[in-house]
Parts: sequence; C-alpha cells; structure tokens
Amino acid sequence: MPNFLGALPFRFRRPRVLIVGCGDVGQRVAAQLPPNIRLLALTSSADKVDGLRLQRITPLLGNLDQPETLRRLSGIATRVVHLAPPPSDNMPDWRRDPRTLALLRALRLRGLPDAVVYGSTSGVYGDCAGEWVNEARSVNPGTPRAQRRVDAEQQLRFFGRATGTRVHSLRIPGIYAPNREGGTPRNRLLKGTAVLQAEDDVYTNHIHADDLARACIAALWRGKPQRSTNVSDDTELKMGDYFDLAARLYGLPKPPRLSRHTAQQQLPLMLLSFMGESRRLDNQRLKRELRVRLRYPTVLEGLALKSPPAASATASGLEASRPRF
Repeated sequence: MPNFLGALPFRFRRPRVLIVGCGDVGQRVAAQLPPNIRLLALTSSADKVDGLRLQRITPLLGNLDQPETLRRLSGIATRVVHLAPPPSDNMPDWRRDPRTLALLRALRLRGLPDAVVYGSTSGVYGDCAGEWVNEARSVNPGTPRAQRRVDAEQQLRFFGRATGTRVHSLRIPGIYAPNREGGTPRNRLLKGTAVLQAEDDVYTNHIHADDLARACIAALWRGKPQRSTNVSDDTELKMGDYFDLAARLYGLPKPPRLSRHTAQQQLPLMLLSFMGESRRLDNQRLKRELRVRLRYPTVLEGLALKSPPAASATASGLEASRPRF
C-alpha cells in the first residue's frame, strides 16, 4: 500500500485522529487529546457542525448507512476511534454490522490509518454466571445487539490482518458519569424501578466516561494489534447493591426488590435483558498493557458528584500514550 503522506501539505501531515460516533465519549476523547493533534469527526447531522467546531473538531458530513458519503474518509486520518453502534433494526441480517463494514471499506481505499480503536461491549461474553472474565474467554453473545458487536470485532480483526493496521477493541460495560445525560442511577431511583432480590441478582460492571475516554487514547498508541481489552473499573457489586449505594449517596429511597419470576412479569424486556447476564470483568490488561491508571477506580468515587483535582499528565497515567511529535 503506497504512502501518500509525503505528497500532502504540511497541515495534513500532522497527527490526525478521526472520531466516528462523536457523541459524549467521543467528545471526551477529543477534549483530552493534546492540541498538536488535528481532530476530525464524522457526523450525519448538519446541526452538529457548529458545536463540533467549537470543540476544535473538524466535522465531516457523512453517514455510515450511506457508504457513498464516506469516500472522503480515505487517507484523511492517521488514527481512528470507532464508537458508532451497529444499527438496531431494519436489517437484512440481524447478526451483521453493516456500518463497520462501510467504514472499513472507505478507510482501505488509500492512505491506511496506523491504528483503529473500536468501542465494543462486554456483552459479547454473554452470561457468565457471575464468573471472572478476562479477554481470553470465548465470546458467547446472548442478544442480537451483542452478536452485531462480535461481527464488528471480527471485521476489524480481518481488516487489521489484511492491511497491517493496528486494530484494538475495547469491551465496554455500563458507562456512567454525573455530567453525562442519563449517566447516573438518580432518575431510575426517583421512579422507584425495582431490582432483583439478592439471591437472584447479577453482577454488573461499570466505567466512568472520562476513564473510558482515556482508555481510548491509550489504545490508539499503546494497544497491541488485533487484540481486545476489558475497560472496566475495580467495582465488584451486584446490580441491586449498586443502586443501593447510589441511593445512599443521593439520599433517596432504596429500590424495591423483586424475585426474578415477578420481575419477568413486571419489568420491560430491555431492562430484563440486562438482568439476565452476570459477569465480573478482569481489568488487568487495561492496567498492565494500556497502563491506564483509573481516575475513578470504583463507582463510589465516580458517583460522588465531586470532581477530583485536574490530573497532570503523569497522574493520569497517559503521558506515554500522548506521543511527542
């Protein structure tokens, strides 16, 4: 594959990070990258253009559901953060992720990126009956949305092997943050939504949105090729205990507890799907290979609504992942 960088103007030879799916987490990634990196974001909405520019992000209009609009992505970035979810409905094959396929076809036309980081889900493991799960465990998706994430991971792995691009998948659990829309259990507690009784409850996993953004950045430069990493904090709580903890922090009533049988009769199917899988994510690879030092090691710190002091590059554990160009 020829290298086109030498023929580009200087402004295009700067390190360039393309964020695909530049929502809350993508914008946190952009905010934490150093100013010598040029930021670009794919957006399908013209209404978001001005807001992205205010964050020093160059917007690129295009739609992953319309592959013909993605040609300009070819050769434009040296690194890519892919955070766009697969489509959820109206699909010819519910097991596939056509959005990732469209993106990879556009990227490989010319000027391949050095690295692609993909935001996957810990749901690819399926139900693990509360066992500790590391990245060596075989995937066993139990829902259509998790199956589509497995398909995306496989597409990216093949892309990396075929092109030499360093591809790294981040397997992400529940994302939270007090300054994220719907990012805390507060509204659910106010509604009094029930959780499972202790004997039926499931282990759940969490990551603060800022720590997830830092993991994305670390993986862009430190992630090993064609590899996956669990991005989870050190919390070891069952779902009901998590909501009890949040209730204490916010001074709200604890949620009612239901048996699994009663919950299946009363709770929405989407909520029940999260209550049907139990696992505890091992995060040693996140700490040892990506060398991410969690700013919010447990949900106790992350939900407390008190911002910690601004981390220096050394304290954040990411100074080596921010290359010196």
